Amino acid sequence: MKTVAVLGGGPAGATAAERLARGGLKVIVLDEKLAWEKPCGGGITFKAYSQYPYLIENDTPKKVVSDALLAAPKSGAFTSVKMALQRPLLIYSRVDLNGMLLRRAEAAGAMIEKERVLGLDRASSGWRIRTRSGTLNADYCVVATGARNPLRDVGTQYTAQDTMYALGYWVPTDQQHIDIQFLPKLEGYIWVFPRAGHLSIGICGKGESAQCLRARLERYMEEKGIERNNAKFYGHMLPALESRGWRNNRLAGAGWIAVGDAGGLVDPITGEGLYYAVRSGDLASQVVLNEQEPERKAEVYRQLISRDFGLDLTYGAGLAKRLFCGAIVFGAVPTRMIDFMKRSPKFCEIMQDLFAGTQPYLELKNRLLRNVNTTLHEILMSFLFRKLILGETQA
Repeated sequence: MKTVAVLGGGPAGATAAERLARGGLKVIVLDEKLAWEKPCGGGITFKAYSQYPYLIENDTPKKVVSDALLAAPKSGAFTSVKMALQRPLLIYSRVDLNGMLLRRAEAAGAMIEKERVLGLDRASSGWRIRTRSGTLNADYCVVATGARNPLRDVGTQYTAQDTMYALGYWVPTDQQHIDIQFLPKLEGYIWVFPRAGHLSIGICGKGESAQCLRARLERYMEEKGIERNNAKFYGHMLPALESRGWRNNRLAGAGWIAVGDAGGLVDPITGEGLYYAVRSGDLASQVVLNEQEPERKAEVYRQLISRDFGLDLTYGAGLAKRLFCGAIVFGAVPTRMIDFMKRSPKFCEIMQDLFAGTQPYLELKNRLLRNVNTTLHEILMSFLFRKLILGETQA
């Protein structure tokens, strides 16, 4: 194998390009935008930066955030809880993060070209890639074109049910904590993430139009007194695969591998994709560099993704709607989740691990069951203490 073309320069493409170039291959990255801003929080979890230390050990501007405020609707108002994160979240502007990862790829020997890919044609055992400037040939392609992949024959095939909208504002102000606000009957949430020099304020959700989501977000900003006059607006589509979408996901084929959003590799509950972008870029590079037969690479990659996190996200896809829109103990799940956090240290530990990215969805049910007796006991004791000892008339 002589040349690998990486189609897309986001976190997934840049990660794959860096590792392939370090492995001795000739690598060219093609992207019409390269580093650009997106409507997302830009959060890097403990799981990501502990596994890939360069995500924290760099000079790129970032915020290290150790507090999160969660809010959910309750009795016509909102209930909230503040959580001190034991393992902080790193928050980057996406243009800064992408730029840093592309510089790493270039330093490793990858060629970076600001070029739009118009088409991809099979040529003998390789590829002919059509761009605005002409054509080039490659032996293998890493497809990192994002959720709006224009190349129909490679990468994930979405249905309308397999996507969500992410809309947000770049607001020139500051705060020190994260805000997460759940909304009635929305499979999604509003976020406020402090970045270096500005806030990312946005909403992600399924089952509603972009217009409705934007109206919800702007109403929230008005209620919080957040000005939009000098704010920049961004909109984007994100993969949010249903369980069936995960099972039928088109991740790889003869001579190509899809990474990051182009492979649908996004958490279907949180919408978090940065860890999965970096991780899939890493796994893809391992497969391409491996000496097994070319026709085996696609299957090996699918197996790696499935074992590493694919099965977990497939299970998470089945939980998403119940988590956001379901009910428990005569209340909405997000509301009861905040109630439990106020009263149960055990439940707070679970939430800490979910924020850190270290709590797999596949193990969440068993962990909750192991702790349910303790949790209910803690809540009951809290109720009795307040009612009988402190003399409150209602809990």
